[in-house]
Amino acid sequence: MADSLPAELDVVVLGTGLQEAIIAAAYSRIGKKVLHVDRNNYYGGDWASFSFSGLLSWIEECRGQSTSNAGANWKDKILEGEDAIQLDQIEKTIENVEVFCFASTITEEDIVEEGALENKQSNVDSDSAIANGALTSQDEKDQTSKVMNDEEENPENIKDPDSSLSTKDVSTEIIQPEDIPSSTDVSSPTTSETSVAKELIAADADSSEIKTNNIEQAPDVSSQEVTKQTKKMTYSQIIKNGRKFNIDLTSKFLYARGSLVDLLIKSNVSRYAEFKNINRILAVQEGKVQQVPCSRADVFASKRLSMIEKRMLMKFLTFCLEYEEHPDEYQDFKDCTFSSYLKTKKLTASLQHYILHSIAMISESANTIKGLQATQHFLQCLGRYGNTPFLFPLYGIGEMPQCFCRMSAVFGGTYCLRHSVQCLVVDRETARCKAVIDSNGLRITCEHFIVNDSYLPKKSTKNIQYRYFSRAVLITDSSILKSESEQISILTVPAREDCQPLVRIIELCPSSMTCPQGTYLVHLTCPSNGTAKEDLEPVMYRLFAAYSENKENDSHECEGEKPKVLWALFFNVRDSSAVDRNAYEGLPSNVYVCSGPSAALGFEQSVEQAEAIFHQICPGEEFCPAAPNPEDIIYDGDGARPENAGFGAPSETLTVEREENVDADTAEHGQDKKEKVSEVSTINKMDRESETSSPDTQTLKNSINETEIPKDAE
Repeated sequence: MADSLPAELDVVVLGTGLQEAIIAAAYSRIGKKVLHVDRNNYYGGDWASFSFSGLLSWIEECRGQSTSNAGANWKDKILEGEDAIQLDQIEKTIENVEVFCFASTITEEDIVEEGALENKQSNVDSDSAIANGALTSQDEKDQTSKVMNDEEENPENIKDPDSSLSTKDVSTEIIQPEDIPSSTDVSSPTTSETSVAKELIAADADSSEIKTNNIEQAPDVSSQEVTKQTKKMTYSQIIKNGRKFNIDLTSKFLYARGSLVDLLIKSNVSRYAEFKNINRILAVQEGKVQQVPCSRADVFASKRLSMIEKRMLMKFLTFCLEYEEHPDEYQDFKDCTFSSYLKTKKLTASLQHYILHSIAMISESANTIKGLQATQHFLQCLGRYGNTPFLFPLYGIGEMPQCFCRMSAVFGGTYCLRHSVQCLVVDRETARCKAVIDSNGLRITCEHFIVNDSYLPKKSTKNIQYRYFSRAVLITDSSILKSESEQISILTVPAREDCQPLVRIIELCPSSMTCPQGTYLVHLTCPSNGTAKEDLEPVMYRLFAAYSENKENDSHECEGEKPKVLWALFFNVRDSSAVDRNAYEGLPSNVYVCSGPSAALGFEQSVEQAEAIFHQICPGEEFCPAAPNPEDIIYDGDGARPENAGFGAPSETLTVEREENVDADTAEHGQDKKEKVSEVSTINKMDRESETSSPDTQTLKNSINETEIPKDAE
């Protein structure tokens, strides 16, 4: 297909991140000819979601990036009076990748991922998975677990990051941009290395069988209870269930009244995705994880707050909803921190902690105005789809850019993965980009060119000081706060010292379609002060424990026990969201730059940037107008609508899972169909109409029992 790409287009988009996908959908929707290409073999870029084996392949790709720009010769395509701007072909937004495996390495001789295709690009073979995703020595794993648990008991030992989690495994090497190895230096594990790993695993298996037999003979314990107690998640089980994982590179939530939800409803792109409302917001106080009351009902139902505290909290939250109308209440504190302002409102220490870290979700250094704005936004989003302001897309954040790519394709956009643009052709007289030359040497004429920041050459970004944020992905065996049903949770961990960053934790349960039963997926995010491991290890020590087979009752879930970390990944991500367009040097005026993901919780910056670029190119055009409804489409012939015409839910709908378990066609995503049917609620046009007619109350029409639920959380 890459050899038959059109030679003349309106817009060429390079990169399939969220902003690029939204822009491509917007232009295709108004009839523009769009070519959308990506050098990767997957959609999303740094917004992507991977299966477990796909993530291992991504890790290897980060390690094996080539420093040369391969491709067909493009210099002979440059005509007289033209200049060329050569683009980068290497990924340079990810640094300091480190992997640790704490799960048991007990496995069969051959590890085969369930449902995997033989020639799937994103999959790695079993031997490579063992070598790259797990510690190759059980003794090293036990030593690592011991160090981690010792530091839990002695927090003062945490100060030296090199004293813990040490291993000789290649998966813990740190990636530096200036020291990226050539792809020719990357080789698969040798037969001898793999054999040693399998021998160690086999020895583990023998010892584990003895332990299991001993437990099974324990008196006065039913076989069902024994099965539950002895069932442990091993590394081989993680590999086998790899397609049931959807691991996000970027961890975010959608605000119920945020710009992305509004865009999904307006454009009708919401038909391509399903969402789950977030069940609970957590806080850490005195070393304990607690649920935070958010809505009016939660506040008055809380047993942790006294009646006086409930009234104080409701009074302050009511003020925050309309703080602009009472400037005298905060004008004198505009230059103060929000935490200092809260102290003047005579709130208790617990209420101050809840408001600052679980509602506003800002650092203690943030000013008063920023704190009031964050609190107001939180409260305004309450009640639209549940008792928290957040939504999460089933199957992960990577679904968001793919949804907009689908819309672009429906309206004529051309897509090509594993394909890139080598250079931009610039007319010397007009100083505008007039064409591009792709990786096959094909010259494509275009009016406008949209590129992700990571594709720009070094000479265009040499004077830019990028920020970074730290990410960690943990696979755990239980929830951070156990409950009777599965919960999606968000937790903000305040810094213990001024030099430490505020850490945001998002915990995803199996019903979010991001991990298999028996595991939880935990995402940690914070601004970078050092490597991701250095920034996030202390928080991991506080809230989680290393998995260890040598501990008795390791799998026994007792109250107050920390969840066990089975597998961990740390990496730093470059944040270009704050870079101004004028900071890039030597770019033509019709070349528009999209940033990557930021450390913020929501998607506001991404949607705002995409809309701004669209209006720069097409002023006066409507941004992402709604796709037509099936009943509005006129077909040739007898007028009957063909089966599977490609249009699903009606206009202006957003489907939200209200319960924990769902039943969906999960073959494409690698999920088995063992989930229970849940209650699905649809927000239709009546929801938007009620916003204008009665902003104080809204209704959520339940598609199961056809009842209307008043939404007066404010």
